[in-house]
Amino acid sequence: MRHLHILPLACILVLSACASMPKEPLPTADYVDLPRFMGDWYVIANIPTFLEKGAHNAVESYKRDPDGTIATTFKFRKGAFDGPAKTMNPRGWVQDTTTNARWGMQFLWPFKAEYLIAYVDERYTQTIIARSARDYVWIMARTPQIPDEDYQRLLDKVARLGYDTAKVQRVPQQWP
Repeated sequence: MRHLHILPLACILVLSACASMPKEPLPTADYVDLPRFMGDWYVIANIPTFLEKGAHNAVESYKRDPDGTIATTFKFRKGAFDGPAKTMNPRGWVQDTTTNARWGMQFLWPFKAEYLIAYVDERYTQTIIARSARDYVWIMARTPQIPDEDYQRLLDKVARLGYDTAKVQRVPQQWP
């Protein structure tokens, strides 16, 4: 009985160790041509952050500033196509200039997030943005709709990255 007080502490230590165990490194695109990557990307599907839940007509736009950072604008409608408009303006920067596929993203000072371009097609029309933690992912395209076979191919790539694709949700897109 006198050792029962150690059990909760032991459980916390075991759970902490599991949570901090490193995951397999997440592969990124071999090389990202930054000027070609800039511009508008429609969010086709994602594992959403708490801020993105219920997003409709989600679009992320990138513009390289003279200082080399990336001005980002993320716009969407909350809850419905006519829901309140939301806009976020995180600042990005390239962390790996050899591939340009590893970025940092800062939404609110001092909080920074990992932003990995795991895949971009050769025409720069479809991309997958991921994180090593495999907690969030974004499938994006230059158009608000993509063919079902393209979506399935991208979803298969997300699965091969180690994500639970049952958590991936389509983002409603409806444009005039």
